[in-house]
Amino acid sequence: MSGSELKQRLAAILAADVAGYSRLMGADERATVAALDAARAVFRKQIESNQGRVIDMAGDSVLAVFETATGAVSAALFIQKQLRALVADVPGQRRMRFRIGIHLGDVIEKADGTIYGDGVNIAARLEALAEPGGVTVSESIRTAVKGKVSAAFADRGEQQVKNITDPVRAYRVMLEGDSTSKSTAAIAESDLSLPDKPSIAVLPFANMSGDPEQEYFTDGITEDIITELSRYHSLFVIARNSTFTYKGRPTDVRTVARELGVRYVVEGSIRRASNRVRVTAQLIDATTGNHLWAERYDRVQEDIFAVQEEVTRSIVTAIAPEIETAERSKLHRRRPTSLSAYEIAVRAWADALGAWAQSDTSLRAQAISEAKQALAIDSGSTLALNALAFSLWQHVVLRTAPDLAAAWKEGMDASLRAIELDASDSRGYFRKGLFLCSPFQNHDILGHIDRYDEALDDFRRAHDLNPNDSRGLRALAYCEAVSGNPVLSVEHLNQFLRDNPRARRRYNALSTLCMAHFLAKDYVNGVKCGLQAASEAPNLFNVQTSLAMNYVGLGEIEKAKVALATARRLVPESVQSRLDGNILLRDPEHRRRSLVFLRIAAGLEDPSTAKALR
Repeated sequence: MSGSELKQRLAAILAADVAGYSRLMGADERATVAALDAARAVFRKQIESNQGRVIDMAGDSVLAVFETATGAVSAALFIQKQLRALVADVPGQRRMRFRIGIHLGDVIEKADGTIYGDGVNIAARLEALAEPGGVTVSESIRTAVKGKVSAAFADRGEQQVKNITDPVRAYRVMLEGDSTSKSTAAIAESDLSLPDKPSIAVLPFANMSGDPEQEYFTDGITEDIITELSRYHSLFVIARNSTFTYKGRPTDVRTVARELGVRYVVEGSIRRASNRVRVTAQLIDATTGNHLWAERYDRVQEDIFAVQEEVTRSIVTAIAPEIETAERSKLHRRRPTSLSAYEIAVRAWADALGAWAQSDTSLRAQAISEAKQALAIDSGSTLALNALAFSLWQHVVLRTAPDLAAAWKEGMDASLRAIELDASDSRGYFRKGLFLCSPFQNHDILGHIDRYDEALDDFRRAHDLNPNDSRGLRALAYCEAVSGNPVLSVEHLNQFLRDNPRARRRYNALSTLCMAHFLAKDYVNGVKCGLQAASEAPNLFNVQTSLAMNYVGLGEIEKAKVALATARRLVPESVQSRLDGNILLRDPEHRRRSLVFLRIAAGLEDPSTAKALR
């Protein structure tokens, strides 16, 4: 079969079959065949009336393809309504009832009109999940028809179905005349009206001490976690008054999530004995019941308020990145055609992070494209603006943009727009701060204008707005280092590593720490941190240049040459720019030492010139 005979496209697929068909045939073949013929006529009429095409009606099954998701769902609703009318006078045990499944996905279509692919298989699996006389749809269908059909949807959660690798999220369509009450249908629909951004509820932590007087400490931890999570404008956090209604009650996480309209739930317990405190906490994806993160904190109770603050900070700084990772993982399993502006922005942010870690120019371009796509749908998306700004900043500092000055201006404009939209969101400020630092590396583009103090003000404001945001703390530490305060930078980064011992992107902090140790002439620790960062992110460009300089500081020239050669392979334009003297450092001594050590690593200067600078 030639490739020209096959066409791949996006389509809405409807699959149906008769519930209990063999039983009906065994009881009365003639009546069953007559009922099946009548039902097929209903299917054919409604499918064709809603821009659909019947693919097959073999045995008791029906397979159809539609041009639109709305057409598929509308047809299914009319079909079930008419089929109910057809069997209204038939005894219950003799009624023919169809199960219908609908999915929006890719299909491969042959020249003769038959279709194949995962889209067809998923529709068939959804049909098997449907109740007799009911309709079950995938998340892509529900997203596509939301607000376009007069039906409510009840979430059945993620389903692991046969021969499909990833779980399929299924929704039951609440049909007119459904035995479920209208109030239940309304509740089901409200359960699904989750905010665009990740939603989370923090349940009251359990007091396991057996001492009622310890309730104040237990409640204090819970309240502090709620308050500090609320600093993340990327999260929708349920207020204390709502979550504390569950205090002292046996709870099921899925029920709580359904009642509060959230995807994620935090729960935990606190036990105090003698002079020690043990706090356990866990983050749960309530849609699947999966535990995303869990940790135990053991502390000596010297200053109970200091313990409360430290534990709260550790829990909050761990939870937010885990939710972000879960959201990205969930969205990367979805077809791009079904994504909202927010979801496209999440992808843009994920690709921007990946581009930085991997020094990947094509991934960076993809992140920029996705961010702009999200902004075309929602011009007020601060997440998309921050993803765009971060990607363009990478283009500038790595000198990979076709027009560096234009990239700088577009990135700065995106940062300023994010601040204009939400002046209390920390992210815009530390993106702006990054751009205010970047001209010094690129003074040939924008002029050598000292704006480090302004950048530091932005980073410090970002940190004040959300001291739990590890990215803001890393950004502040970076600016302290390049503006001439490496000791303070090391202090910030050590705090980050203490608070985030299992952070997913520790390599960013370790990379900056490698640079800060070099500037402070602590070459031993610089190499130690650099090697740790390189082991976690071998394609991270900055760490290789910092490693090269630290190795020169230790007199290990051959190792320095290997590290710089790796950096040159990853981002040759940026290495050459630095060797030409475009180095992002405010302090003249730091700039001179960096340039000399890099030139030694590149074989452009005699190693003996490093002695006077060490």
